[in-house]
Amino acid sequence: MPLQDPAFCVLLGPDLAGKSSAMTALRQDPEPRRLISADDAFLAPEHALIGRLRREVVRDVAAREAAWSPEFLAAMLQTAVLHLRDRLLEDDGPALVDSYYYKPLAKCRLAGVPENPMFTWWRSFPRPRRVIYLDARPETAWRRSRQGARLNRLEHYGEVPDRDGFLRYQADLRKVMREEIRDLPVTVIEEAGPERTAAAIRKVLAHELG
Repeated sequence: MPLQDPAFCVLLGPDLAGKSSAMTALRQDPEPRRLISADDAFLAPEHALIGRLRREVVRDVAAREAAWSPEFLAAMLQTAVLHLRDRLLEDDGPALVDSYYYKPLAKCRLAGVPENPMFTWWRSFPRPRRVIYLDARPETAWRRSRQGARLNRLEHYGEVPDRDGFLRYQADLRKVMREEIRDLPVTVIEEAGPERTAAAIRKVLAHELG
């Protein structure tokens, strides 16, 4: 473990804001930065378990609320949070981290998980130098979801995804995430295509991480 907090920024945004597309574009750079994410495309083969767990949490735990407690959902989401932290603490230089603990914590709160020591522990993790917040319009995100066809149970209110349940959930998700990062430096990048978004992210990273 490094003796001092690592140098990193966090890429954050509501569901379907374009984070994965932007990180994919950044990955194609001639000298790509260290990109840390729990998405399958960014997981090393030895960490494939994280992707499988995430899919099972969405398919089984989140979709069957009556069978599991909200605290159990939080415990399952913590596997991805700890994966991100562990990869961050590897002494491999500056990094861009996808969502960090901010988005999982917000989703836990929206799922009804009460404030608990697990969240206090997450909040004790190293602080990023800056949060880069992608701010896609909710209507754009709804179109990207193919009118709900691509949504999972942790991206909307209600048993069946519809426009109203999606928009209300995303509005609440934004609010809770912004509460979590209110004491951090934040750069907001307005909605744009993947390449323009990646260019804006590169500019922030060059300033913050060198």
